[in-house]
Amino acid sequence: MTELFVIRHAVTDWNNEKRFQGHSDIPINTAGREEISRYQLPMNWIEAELLSSPLSRARETAKILCQRTPKIDNALMEMNWGLWEGRTYAELKAELGVELTKNEDRGLDLRPVEGESPREVCQRLKPWFKQLSTSADNKFVAVTHKGIIRAMMTMAYDWDMMGKAPVKLQRYAGHHFKIDQSGEIVAIEMNVPFRIRTSD
Repeated sequence: MTELFVIRHAVTDWNNEKRFQGHSDIPINTAGREEISRYQLPMNWIEAELLSSPLSRARETAKILCQRTPKIDNALMEMNWGLWEGRTYAELKAELGVELTKNEDRGLDLRPVEGESPREVCQRLKPWFKQLSTSADNKFVAVTHKGIIRAMMTMAYDWDMMGKAPVKLQRYAGHHFKIDQSGEIVAIEMNVPFRIRTSD
């Protein structure tokens, strides 16, 4: 059984402005850097192999939280929001109106203009899960993005992205997935709290 502890990156200015980030390489901000530096991984994850999205907001979060340099894995790249990147939902709603609502009503098949659907993100993740399940290592920590974690939730909970998510994601917590030898998620524990970093 392979175990995976998935973490969302610390806060960026675009998070605070509620802008779609996607593949845009927006760094974590000063407040996010200070906040994540207060935390440590749970003890049972300290020695796990550390992976990160190639985007700087994930890489820096991994280095601060885990005190070591992560291995970059492109499968952990955020969902591509295409021409919506840098825009807010309010801006898109004002511009697109009913067309945006129709797109949202497609659930897993929502597609930003020139972007990637959540279903395509899942298709990107499935061979990655299989790869992890056949690795010599059996414990991984992965620092990634909200869109990736939500895609993982669709597989774990059989959620079609219609209506509310099964679980509300907490920013400074990890999400524990267990993966069988076929690459399928067989157990999940969401919002596992980090430890508070001590001075020593």
